[in-house]
Amino acid sequence: MAKTSKVVKNDRRREVVARYAECRAELKKTIAAPASTDAEREAAARELRRQPRDASATRIRNRDVVDGRPRGYFRAFGLSRVRLREMAHRGELPGVSKSSW
Repeated sequence: MAKTSKVVKNDRRREVVARYAECRAELKKTIAAPASTDAEREAAARELRRQPRDASATRIRNRDVVDGRPRGYFRAFGLSRVRLREMAHRGELPGVSKSSW
């Protein structure tokens, strides 16, 4: 079980990223557009720097939805390898079965 404070901090970061996502996308599009002038690019970069650091999507950590474990995360299930194995053995994951050949 991960520290509750870390899980809560990550959830707060997700909210901040969602709040600024549209604005960040527009600013990045302005910076990357070949038609924009140097002044527009500089203004967009300045505005991007003024946003909070947690507004960047790279600051989010993928965590197990059950217990918040940060390592061994499987995106397809949203679970860590430990929790995935436990739930698969109990038959709680539809379509997942132990392989044998």
